[in-house]
Amino acid sequence: MIEEHKFAPFVRILGKGKNGTRSLSREEAEAAMAMILDGEVTPEQLGAFLMLLRVKEEAPEELAGFADAVRSRYSVGREMQVDLDWSTYAGKKRRHTWYLLVALCLASHGYRVFMHGSKGHTPGRIYVEDMLSLFNLNPCQDWSETEAELDRVNFAYMSVDQFCPPLGEIIQLRPILGLRSPVHTLCRMLNPADAPASIDGVFHPAYGPMHQKTAQLLGVKRNVTMRGDGGEAEIRPDTECLLQWSDNGELTEYDWPRIVEKRFIKEVELPLQTLLDVWKGEGEHEYGYKAIISTMAVVLRLLGESAEMPELLEKAEQLWKSRNISLFA
Repeated sequence: MIEEHKFAPFVRILGKGKNGTRSLSREEAEAAMAMILDGEVTPEQLGAFLMLLRVKEEAPEELAGFADAVRSRYSVGREMQVDLDWSTYAGKKRRHTWYLLVALCLASHGYRVFMHGSKGHTPGRIYVEDMLSLFNLNPCQDWSETEAELDRVNFAYMSVDQFCPPLGEIIQLRPILGLRSPVHTLCRMLNPADAPASIDGVFHPAYGPMHQKTAQLLGVKRNVTMRGDGGEAEIRPDTECLLQWSDNGELTEYDWPRIVEKRFIKEVELPLQTLLDVWKGEGEHEYGYKAIISTMAVVLRLLGESAEMPELLEKAEQLWKSRNISLFA
């Protein structure tokens, strides 16, 4: 008789049918992810596990357990000084990556911003990693390079492929499985450098509370999840945006109002040079400017500013106007 595989019980917990299925406990989730990261599961088991989770939808305790396993194995970056963790895993389809300019502006004013993400898993999308060369930046290959970049320009980007290769490989299964897996959600919540503030985006509204409660379980001091443009952490200036906060364990949410009344028409083409021109002040883009200011205002609140929305928007405008263009040009 063939002995049951050690990973089989985790698949069974998730797949026992409508009445028998349950979520994994945090401890079970950690053990399951540990086996995945250590290469102790078969491809069949991994595919079944990911898709059963997808159908059930991840529970915050499961995501926290998965993060525990990742952090215990890939935790080098947690010793660095970082002010803001910014996850970017969705990619943009109909708008430029304006949030990258927000991060660079904040970095030019002394905030240390670590951005992490993945690219290429969904055709037709623009990813931050592909934009970096416009600003004389390169993706970091390891944590020592990341720390050096933070010391040099207060900004660094590293792909999940570098700081946790097994998760990077799973993300690239999207075209094979036909769906995004729970790993896309997990990566957004990792905060691998243990920054006191973190920001992430979702596309589907139902995922917001999941992110919010996971941040609470993981002990992130301040986190905000937004249903941003394309699933990224970027405010759309022409529509209300639900912000879901975890602030020292307290969960709150409210709508961030639109700052323009008219609805902007989606752009047919997205020339990459536009992003650099706006950064350098050599081109204007009404939607882009409003997205930058509104997003930066939210991030300022995340970073500890206690002012109300009008004052936050005013400060965001001041920071944008006084950005150090030459630092990233």
